[in-house]
Amino acid sequence: MIILILRTLISALSSHRALALENLALRHQLEVLQRNTKRPRLTNRDRILWVVLSRLWTDWRKPLFLVQPETVIRWHKRGFRLYWRWKSRPRWMGRRRVPKEVRNLIRRMSQANPLWSAPRIHGELLKLGIVFSQATVSMYMVCQRKPPSQSWRTFLKNHAKDIVSVDFFTVPTATFRVLFVFLVMSNDRRNVVHFNVTESPTAAWTGQQIVNAFPWDTAPKYMLRDRDGKYGDEFIHRIDSMGMEQVLISARSPWQNPYVERVIGSIRRECLDHTIIFNDRHLRRVLKEYFRYYLRILNTLLMASSS
Repeated sequence: MIILILRTLISALSSHRALALENLALRHQLEVLQRNTKRPRLTNRDRILWVVLSRLWTDWRKPLFLVQPETVIRWHKRGFRLYWRWKSRPRWMGRRRVPKEVRNLIRRMSQANPLWSAPRIHGELLKLGIVFSQATVSMYMVCQRKPPSQSWRTFLKNHAKDIVSVDFFTVPTATFRVLFVFLVMSNDRRNVVHFNVTESPTAAWTGQQIVNAFPWDTAPKYMLRDRDGKYGDEFIHRIDSMGMEQVLISARSPWQNPYVERVIGSIRRECLDHTIIFNDRHLRRVLKEYFRYYLRILNTLLMASSS
């Protein structure tokens, strides 16, 4: 009995010794493999094996040589995502096909009723027992051709007849006096509606010029001007009584009142820069001749553009 027990112990010790030696040999081979290959290639089966071992074996981190424990954890998380992606997959791929008869019906309904939108056609189909989404109905509707929208240039041109621009500019005389010229210009046809010359412009005088430019009920709706101090309280009161709305440009921004500024530049370059003005009567006569010439040229250009 004692001999049998001793033999069993010796066999157990020898098997444990052989298992330890085998583990030593395997670890040595893994170390050699790790020295020769920096990053060995693992298959999905290898990854699944280590994920399963990590779930079943508490000491699974000790024999790891080829990969880090964080890598195995990352494999497990990736497998979890793939599992739930497979579990939540759609039961059919793509959009459900719409029969040809229903597509033709949607097209006929949209052509016969151009004012019907997708919700209306969708409701009519539901009454017929044809169940599809509203997005599907809008996909197969016939696009109605709409008239092109007007451009901003056309929009401004249509409203330009209700806008006038006013401004002052100065002219030195032969005796070094400074005369002020007040211009009232219509933005519709770029023609000068009214002008006058004075040596000392006041708010009352400027307001009277607006009355002379638009007698009776011919005043436009808007007037574009700068923030000059010559437009005082009396001028503002006169404009309000005529039913006009003043639109003030920003300070030191003459480019916001471009039409009248361009006309003033043309007057200087084409007329006043080549003439010595003696007095206010001479300046009025010169400007009348220039505006008569300017109006004739402007009408010729407008007739040529319209033809």
